[in-house]
Amino acid sequence: MGRLSTVLCGVGLDNPVIPASGTFGFGWEFAEWYDINCLGTFSFKGTTKEPRFGNPTPRIAECPAGMINAVGLQNPGVDRVIAEELPKLRKVFHKPVMANVSGFSVDDYAYTCEKLDREDQVGWLEVNISCPNVHGGGMSFGTDPRAAAEVTRAVKAVTKKPVIMKLSPNVTDIAAIAKACEDAGADGVSLINTLQGMRIDLRTRRPVIKNVMGGVSGPAVFPVALRMVWQVSRAVGIPVVGMGGVTTAEDVLEMMMAGASAVEVGAANLTDPYACRRIIDDLPAAMDRYGIASIEELRGGR
Repeated sequence: MGRLSTVLCGVGLDNPVIPASGTFGFGWEFAEWYDINCLGTFSFKGTTKEPRFGNPTPRIAECPAGMINAVGLQNPGVDRVIAEELPKLRKVFHKPVMANVSGFSVDDYAYTCEKLDREDQVGWLEVNISCPNVHGGGMSFGTDPRAAAEVTRAVKAVTKKPVIMKLSPNVTDIAAIAKACEDAGADGVSLINTLQGMRIDLRTRRPVIKNVMGGVSGPAVFPVALRMVWQVSRAVGIPVVGMGGVTTAEDVLEMMMAGASAVEVGAANLTDPYACRRIIDDLPAAMDRYGIASIEELRGGR
């Protein structure tokens, strides 16, 4: 293993840096900018059973040290992802990819995960039970330990690849949700998804976002995300993928010291398409500054 190598749910990664779902498309779009094989892996755009247009516009708002989005899981649906997106990705990315899955019922999750589990290039299934921008799905499953466990069991029953449950920070006790997922068979958990927030246009006196509220991401949420990764990693025995406001190599190291086995980078990709490549390039020097011989010595907060 190389100095930056790590392991996530039994699958090796060349480095711990993973672009987060919703910020990296289906990967091939970024391959026009640089060789995305430098990444550990990436989590592709949230995929649902049926195509979704997403929420009405405006659905993006700026805020200090971050942004708010209410895109609403816009995607072409699982059949088109398999037929059109994965073949394009296969030409430019030669590693296992993380498939991000959302749903509006337990059956939706199981259906979509079962289909994606059959795809050779899919290495992990990241099951999003934490999206705050849709009604009747997503976060409604991730705020109740029993509902989170039910989705986990349903997905595990129809898949063979590692299942990582993506958790919501919009709860009182995120560790309890993570423990429920672990007890139901999850192979890992990823956190955090966005925090709920809003902005008001002073001229119109109306919410900026048509949906009123959206998910806050960016550097402002990093301390909250770090705290939750710390709490969850000490409550469960399965790998934790940390994310939330990560923008630098130092942030990656901090997340891993808190207990993460790998680290996702989200909003930074939207302001700098080279963000993940830069972070990977900066990691060795950052490790030298803090006397870290290898990423492996930090994995899972060791």
